[in-house]
Amino acid sequence: MGAQIREYRQRIRSVSATKKITRAMELMAAARVVKAQQAVRESTPYARAITRAVSAVATFSNEEHVLTTEKEKVTRAAVVIITSDRGLAGAYSSSVLKESERLIARLRDEGKEAVPYLLGRKAVGYYSFRGREFAADWTGDSEKPAFERAREIGIRLVDDFLKDTEAEGGVDEVHIVYSRFVSMVTQEPEVIRLLPLEIVEGTEPPAEGELFPLYEFEPTVEEVLDALLPKYVNSRLFNAMLQAAASELAARQRAMKSATDNAEELVKKYTRLANQARQAEITQEISEIVGGASALAESK
Repeated sequence: MGAQIREYRQRIRSVSATKKITRAMELMAAARVVKAQQAVRESTPYARAITRAVSAVATFSNEEHVLTTEKEKVTRAAVVIITSDRGLAGAYSSSVLKESERLIARLRDEGKEAVPYLLGRKAVGYYSFRGREFAADWTGDSEKPAFERAREIGIRLVDDFLKDTEAEGGVDEVHIVYSRFVSMVTQEPEVIRLLPLEIVEGTEPPAEGELFPLYEFEPTVEEVLDALLPKYVNSRLFNAMLQAAASELAARQRAMKSATDNAEELVKKYTRLANQARQAEITQEISEIVGGASALAESK
């Protein structure tokens, strides 16, 4: 009986120590997610503004640019998968990986070869464990993405998109799979096609009787597109990384809160069991004393 009580007390100490860790991680995630949300809010207006600018150039000019032109034969598609570097975030990374698997399956059904580009150690571990190949990986800053990292990735994606597919191993399309931050309780895996450029927020058509606006480009349409499109790619990619970071921290806060609540319930459970075991031990000791006293009385 004493050994059982010691075991319960040891479990209470162990669970209590774990609860302190999960509580601390919950508070850290709660503090960081506020900054992550602010970063998303600050990056979104720029992404929308540059989207409108690119939309205007692409819509109201007859210029064909390599980043906006659909290729005649699409055989290889890049799939950028944004996950976390650390665990303890519930189903955050697994939901993104599942969405990427659905996208890859759809691309294969369309006769396209999927080429993964991985962000986050969880994605790298997922592919490495299964012995699957990937084109590139970036790790170390999933919770706090830097624009320089987004620019680095954007340059690589644009370079691979501009390469010849058959001769140089380039890609014909670029897709991004990430978790979109909706609220503290809702984060949704989302897929967007980055290249060739899809106009996300195109200019509204004019009403009846109105004329399309006329744009003049200085120096030329081609040079304007050359300047705008890389910035568009980088801003869209950076916004997706910031959305993913906010989603990761929100998911981690919820997971750690759930773990803390479960630890509290376990402490209550083991405390109750330890008290019951102690009561049983005391009852047994009293019974033994009473029994011993009765035996002595009978012997006299």
